[in-house]
Amino acid sequence: MAEMIDHLSVGVSDLEQGRRFYDAVMDPLGYRRVNDKIRSSGYGPDEGQDDFYIVLVREKGSRAASAHVALKASSRAAVDGFHAAAMAAGGADDGSPGIWKRYHENYYAAYVLDPDGNRIEAVCHRPE
Repeated sequence: MAEMIDHLSVGVSDLEQGRRFYDAVMDPLGYRRVNDKIRSSGYGPDEGQDDFYIVLVREKGSRAASAHVALKASSRAAVDGFHAAAMAAGGADDGSPGIWKRYHENYYAAYVLDPDGNRIEAVCHRPE
């Protein structure tokens, strides 16, 4: 499925707030902010590999359109780190870290809502 996706973006109503939130939650997953533009920032593992973007879509104080994005995590510890970072950065819990057997027996994931209501998931498919 990863070959089908070139990049993903979510709308944010406050770019600086979005940068702070995503800087925090991407770090445990091995991603970092690799570019900034006037109305967006790109995240990826290395320079030139910005596969995930936040884009300013509305004025501050309004809500952006909701999105759901699942990000690959290299380990269950990375999923836990993602969730902890999201909570510390102002996110809201939308599914604590754990096994989600309805998907498969090794589907270890956590779900958070960013400050604009976008649902962001970190998932590890590996057995413990």
